[in-house]
Amino acid sequence: MKLGALLAGNARRNPDALAVVCGARRLTLAELNERANRFANALLDKGLKAGDRVAVYLPNGVEVVEAMAGVVKTGALITPLSPRLTEREVHYILGNSEPKVIVFPESHRESLGDHADHPDTILICVGTPRDGEEEFETIMAEGSAEAPPSLPPMPDDCVVSYTSGTTGYPKGAVGTHQNFIAIGGLIAAPEWELTPKDIVFASTPLSHRAGLARMANSFHLGNPLILQPRFDPEDAVEVIAKEGVTVLSAVPTIIRLMMPEIEKNADRLKKLRLVVTTGESFPEPLKKQLFSALPHVQLHSFLAQTEAGVICSLRHEDHARKPGAAGFPIPGVDLRLVDKDLKDVKRGEVGEIIVRCGVPGAYTIMREYFRNPQATKETLVDGWLRTGDLAYEDEAGYLFFADRAKDMIVSGGLNIYSREVEVALLEHPAVADAAVFAVPDPEFGEAVMACVQLRDGKKATADELIAFCREQIASYKKPKHVRFMDEFPRTSAGKVQKHELKKQLTKEFA
Repeated sequence: MKLGALLAGNARRNPDALAVVCGARRLTLAELNERANRFANALLDKGLKAGDRVAVYLPNGVEVVEAMAGVVKTGALITPLSPRLTEREVHYILGNSEPKVIVFPESHRESLGDHADHPDTILICVGTPRDGEEEFETIMAEGSAEAPPSLPPMPDDCVVSYTSGTTGYPKGAVGTHQNFIAIGGLIAAPEWELTPKDIVFASTPLSHRAGLARMANSFHLGNPLILQPRFDPEDAVEVIAKEGVTVLSAVPTIIRLMMPEIEKNADRLKKLRLVVTTGESFPEPLKKQLFSALPHVQLHSFLAQTEAGVICSLRHEDHARKPGAAGFPIPGVDLRLVDKDLKDVKRGEVGEIIVRCGVPGAYTIMREYFRNPQATKETLVDGWLRTGDLAYEDEAGYLFFADRAKDMIVSGGLNIYSREVEVALLEHPAVADAAVFAVPDPEFGEAVMACVQLRDGKKATADELIAFCREQIASYKKPKHVRFMDEFPRTSAGKVQKHELKKQLTKEFA
């Protein structure tokens, strides 16, 4: 079973049904399927083969759905890149994935760097192309509208999603068609009682795993997917009201930014029945505010990971029953809490979450890390995926998230690894050492705190270091707070005791 086949099947069954909306552009299922066929056939005619990578470097919009829908029909792998990444991050991902094709907006042409000069790379520009580039709509016109050749059952690889690692360099998690079909259709659809009649607003970029999962929902069920090219709270609420959106997919930070507009327009949001959220814990005051404004709306949150897919979920009725819980493990997903030796911990004790769901790649768990056998070996152990997340289970079986063994920070629903920020800071000539961790933040849930030791005789300001990081890594990953210290607390082995620093500063920001 393939994502492209699901889209084609729904287009045959209900051709005039709405498929995707962004701004003034609207496509039916039949129109989306035809344009996906055209894009796929044009790429195949240019020599794209199964297993090749296609970098889709586009903001949310109709074009990103068309491009991804076309790629999944070819047997090639989507390599999604967020336009929010820095040039340095883009260069690393393109260098590691070695895409045969890069689809990009003309506004981000310069970010491609030397990768745009590779003689074997096909450059497709959404906008006005330059010499050596091809225009997106011209490619569409060149391709046949007929269905491309059917894909064999194997290989099943579909996406290489890059996620930051503790080494400071991204790792490409290889997801399969079956991963997205299992999560988007066989798990999320019944969990949220989704039907083809639902209209889903996806605030998450399609370059992220959650956004891709909403696209998979749409291909599986044939329901409309509503997008914004750039998030704006006022416009988002207007679109939800105008389009009769029934399901809102968003991280809590997005809900927080939308709340003033939701409260102003509560009477226009009668059709909204469900809010689904992931990426960070949902603050209790925000829940109360949401339920007060929209008492008819249900809230469903879930714990997920790029490598692991959906891990556990908290249904609407459980938010009142077990506030603060991450939820129950998803039926069909085996979950254990283990110590450093991968031995099960006792109920109530904190352990690392490890999950299993069939063989890797078959259902919810990634197949491997792209071109990184060592990281794959360390993460996939005897069929179990080590998430690096710490949690404990209460007597009723609810899972409670405790901490991140990999020092990951979740700010506004976006994952930020502390080591990645530390690597960026250490490149500044004045910085001798850096320790990065999360502190509470009223707007984004968590914020990036950087404790810095300067080199003898060197000077730097907090604003200077923050600006420096903005040039090295995506802006959302830069520190929000910087503290200068003469010395760090260290272990006998010389390692920085981050937990001590965090303990001191968390009290200040709580």
